[in-house]
Amino acid sequence: MTPLENRTVVIAGAAGGLGSVASAAFGRAGANLALLGHNAQKLEALAAQLKLPASRFVIYAGDAGSQQEMEAAASAVMQKFGRIDVLVNLVGGWVGGKDIFATSREDLAGMIDQHLFASYALMRAFVPPMLANKWGRVLAVSSPNASRPPGKNSPYAAGKAAMEALMLSLAQEVKGSGVTANLLLVKTIDAAHQRTISPSEENRSWTSPEEISATLLHLCREEAGTINGARIPLYGEPY
Repeated sequence: MTPLENRTVVIAGAAGGLGSVASAAFGRAGANLALLGHNAQKLEALAAQLKLPASRFVIYAGDAGSQQEMEAAASAVMQKFGRIDVLVNLVGGWVGGKDIFATSREDLAGMIDQHLFASYALMRAFVPPMLANKWGRVLAVSSPNASRPPGKNSPYAAGKAAMEALMLSLAQEVKGSGVTANLLLVKTIDAAHQRTISPSEENRSWTSPEEISATLLHLCREEAGTINGARIPLYGEPY
């Protein structure tokens, strides 16, 4: 029996560089997959790439920040699989490069929308079935910049900090329920594996999608059930 056989894993942001690797890893571990994203064609291409039988995946294209759409997605997942066990939140991009005085309100609001309000909608839609089953894992990728922001990075740092506060609040609220909520901290996702191909001082703290996915999988094991409310650093050096 594979580690996640009969478990249903919801991956928001599934078609991205990290999401596609994580989806493949969870698929190999035996999980049923709910692949969420905003681009239906990319999700369909990912599903074809994974080569899973139709009985083991469902696709839902929608806005992760919309409560109505995420509730509809949760209903579709429950109709297909009858349960939800894991939520992996990989939604969100990056906006930065300007000092605060040159940063627009729209840039700041966009990062809050992507990182905070998408997390909020996903939690409200997908966590209640886990609580009903008394087992679940809520996982998200953040950055050390959330707690120690560098200059000219305020929209992203503020969005991630808000998301972390929401996740850590959830961890407190679900403790003892069988559900856990944890954060993985990454500086840069090394999708091109530059740290291996061309190592440098700059990329030595970068993290590959495979390394992130391995940690996500570990946190879904029964043996990881006591890990809750953690901010796990995956960048290999003090920060």
